[in-house]
Amino acid sequence: MRTNRNSLAVVRNLGILAHVDAGKTTVTERILYATGTTHKRGEVHDGTTVTDFDPQERDRGITIFAAAVSCAWDGHRINLIDTPGHVDFADEVERALRVLDGAVAVFDAVAGVEPQSESVWRQADRHGVPRIAFVNKLDRAGADLDRAVESIRERLHPVPLVVQLPIGTEDGFRGVVDLVRMRALVRADGADTFVEEEVTGKLREEAQRRRRLLEEAVAELHAGALEEFCARATVSPGTLVDALRELTRTGEGVVVLCGSAYRNRGVEPLLDAVVAYLPSPLDVPAVRGVHDGADVERPADPAAPFAGLAFKVSATPTGRLTYLRVYSGTIAKGDTVLDAGAGRTERIGRILRVQADRHAQVDVALAGDIVAVVGLKSARAGSTLCAPGAPLVLEPPGVAEPVVSVAVETRRSTETERLASALARLAEEDPSLVVRTDAETGQTLLSGMGELHLEVAVEKIRREAGLDVNVGRPRVSYRETVGRGVTGFVFRHVKQDGGAGQFAHVVLDVEPLETGSGFEFRSAVVGGRVPQEYVRAVEAGCRDALGEGPLGGHPVTGLRVTLTDGATHVKDSSDTAFRTAGRFGLRDALRSCAMVLLEPVVEVTVTVPDDAVGSVLGDLAARRGRVSGSVTRAGATVVTATVPLAELFGYATRLRSRTQGRGTFTARPTGYAPAPVTAPVR
Repeated sequence: MRTNRNSLAVVRNLGILAHVDAGKTTVTERILYATGTTHKRGEVHDGTTVTDFDPQERDRGITIFAAAVSCAWDGHRINLIDTPGHVDFADEVERALRVLDGAVAVFDAVAGVEPQSESVWRQADRHGVPRIAFVNKLDRAGADLDRAVESIRERLHPVPLVVQLPIGTEDGFRGVVDLVRMRALVRADGADTFVEEEVTGKLREEAQRRRRLLEEAVAELHAGALEEFCARATVSPGTLVDALRELTRTGEGVVVLCGSAYRNRGVEPLLDAVVAYLPSPLDVPAVRGVHDGADVERPADPAAPFAGLAFKVSATPTGRLTYLRVYSGTIAKGDTVLDAGAGRTERIGRILRVQADRHAQVDVALAGDIVAVVGLKSARAGSTLCAPGAPLVLEPPGVAEPVVSVAVETRRSTETERLASALARLAEEDPSLVVRTDAETGQTLLSGMGELHLEVAVEKIRREAGLDVNVGRPRVSYRETVGRGVTGFVFRHVKQDGGAGQFAHVVLDVEPLETGSGFEFRSAVVGGRVPQEYVRAVEAGCRDALGEGPLGGHPVTGLRVTLTDGATHVKDSSDTAFRTAGRFGLRDALRSCAMVLLEPVVEVTVTVPDDAVGSVLGDLAARRGRVSGSVTRAGATVVTATVPLAELFGYATRLRSRTQGRGTFTARPTGYAPAPVTAPVR
């Protein structure tokens, strides 16, 4: 239980962020064990972890779904979310970051900053989430703290403030020196607690040198520490902690700790750092929303009107769970809340404190809490829940656009309705999954963020809905853009059918923009030849036309349309007429342009043994890959290349066969690029 349920200062809402296989879930398991929340250490390879509870997560050995747990440490309540590390599930990370106050970024001591580490770091930057870094796996062969820290500095660009020194290397790693308080924290193999020892000999000399570097780095960034450093030629532990806390919260520096979660070394100091440096709900700005076009601010105060954001929806055998971050106010079982987006009220059935797939019922949830509630029917991920008498709408988490689609159908026609229901439930739980029907073929298409994302979704249908489904070959989502535009394109829309007629005359210029720049519309009409309200209708019509391009019916992007002239009719012109003219005028104008097909491309990072590099490079070239760099580290070569997403289907199997199972790869989207003329368009 919380020491003081009315005190927000003892709450920490944080996420664990990292590249796949950096050790996020193991860090989470050791935190739960260290805090007494669990009494046995869960292991990913044994399938005994608390947060990776889904059968697919245990089968695949990776985190797929963000899982929330709560624990207590040093009188503080820690609400923790273990997030996925695979790029296909980046939207799970996005939704979690939207409601968190802080994060622990985990890095592999051998690999340093990996591609997805960089991606989640940038996501946290966008949300303004303060972070501390934990360099994990220092017991591995080739582990190097200094090299990992340098990769943080070079690739992520914060000022790393290293507050620990490892004791021993690789297999001899025994613990860490706390440079702030100059003490050694050592844990023997099999011991349940660490032992505090005196720092002596050469270790003390190295610790003093690094402590000096830490003081100088902090003094350069923090005025209070600089003043004390100039006056006393040193910085006291208290001033150092205060300065590190402030630098963490402003993002000017990142505190770096180290350890080995698997061997349970460095976990307790990490918890101390979470409490000392990461913010409470009181330390972050008040949440801002909108009501009737005006900005509304809600303080993190249990006595304020209730406001919360639903960030995850999950269907369980016992009911529908809506995961909720409470930003202000208090809710209790039986309360009525307003779903501001849907405009309907709902009743809170039960409130649950979440421990992954286990739940403990609580009577109330206060500002700063992360809980799950039962009984909500309309709320979706991103819905704002608030007091009916004090409505507002909070900004929802962003949803990425799907890039891969597969056709799904049941083997038996009698199960079509069950499949539709299962797909609707999937899309409700995961907004990054989109279900639609192909207008030409009548097929049901499931679109998502990658091949693995869709594999997991289909397997979930098979396991939970008990449906036997066929899946078509994955297809990527192409785009179309303007390679060479047209000027002065004239379109007249005239319709006379006995009643009120329709008349609109528009002249359009179409020109290309930089790839990925979206759509721009502007008016250069002079003399009022097209009234402003009709200009807006033309823009709306042009946006309607962007849904299907002339090459293959793909969405159109990267263009600017300028309305240069037009004409109206005193009786027959209307918003509808000009919107129609905008839609069909741009559609015809695009047919006169030189159009370019765009395909999604990804940055692939392949780690292979040195003796397989040539084979892997040849395979990447055959997949239209462009190699951008390679480095050698710890006996392996890391190759970075840009590859069309369509060429990556089945690559995992091919890579394993070419490297005898020793090669691994990761991929992250980098946008769109022109496709060759021979690329498929449907």
